[in-house]
Amino acid sequence: MEGQDLPYVLIDRIGGKHGVYEDHAKFLEKLFRLITMTEYLENKKFLGKKIRAIYMWYHRPVINEELLQCLPNLKIVASSGVGIDHLDLNLLSSYGVKVSNTPFVVSTDTADLGMALMLASSRRLVEGHQIAVSPDTEYFPADWLGAEVSGATLGIVGMGTIGYKVAERAKAFEMKILYHNRNRRNKEEESAVGAIYCKKIDDLLQQSDFVLLSVNLTPQTHKLIGKRELELMKPTATLINTSRGLVVDQDALVEALQNKVIKAAALDVTYPEPLPRDHPLLKLKNVIITPHIGSATKKTRRLMMENMTESIQAGLAGLPIPNEVLL
Repeated sequence: MEGQDLPYVLIDRIGGKHGVYEDHAKFLEKLFRLITMTEYLENKKFLGKKIRAIYMWYHRPVINEELLQCLPNLKIVASSGVGIDHLDLNLLSSYGVKVSNTPFVVSTDTADLGMALMLASSRRLVEGHQIAVSPDTEYFPADWLGAEVSGATLGIVGMGTIGYKVAERAKAFEMKILYHNRNRRNKEEESAVGAIYCKKIDDLLQQSDFVLLSVNLTPQTHKLIGKRELELMKPTATLINTSRGLVVDQDALVEALQNKVIKAAALDVTYPEPLPRDHPLLKLKNVIITPHIGSATKKTRRLMMENMTESIQAGLAGLPIPNEVLL
């Protein structure tokens, strides 16, 4: 296909902090005519009619009604990752635009990170590293202790693809696995990982040594874990969040950690991201924070790009869209 015949696809930019990776762009340019936001804004009248898809890499470009009004031939938005809380699905639907995401390719890496955060927090790896490399360290204290993961009780809130993969990994650590989910898994799936269903989240919170959050951000899960829920947890418990920062009431979490309502937190997500440099969470020794890296491996990011490409191609061809997000 000649370059001028390639479908026009809007992206935010190539390279830089938030842009499409340069090696991904080289692949995409064989299939699409990539238009950056800068190019689009410089030639709105011509390019607005040409653009048929948006390749949304980590929430960019931002889509609003003003943009949609200028893209009359837009057919599909392909969004990276699992979460869709950054998209107004009703608005997009009103313009006849379809949406896809990449929920399955991120699940393995995100589950791995959930386990890594649990282990790092329980065994105090960050503090241990600091002690080991500090120029002031003269000896390693014998009473510097962590907590056991093997044999402990793990409560998983949200037993979707990622939550279930966490359960599979936790089984290898001989953990007792509880879970709370909108829909109960079937008996075969529960038996395979030894998971016990908790219809009420309160029951899970009261029993778990580790509580791992793996839910989409929706109006129902916004600040799902607040002051009341934290007070239900054991004072020896650790909260792990690999979903979205707003699933937790962050002010309540700070208070709970400062007052030893719970023992620790390990967070791959916060709000905002990154946190202001003077935020109290950054000053607490019983908190580990990573920079939203659940899917951040080369292989997975490449698979995400390939999934998004397939969705765009299907959407433009009028074929069923892989991983279409439905209202």
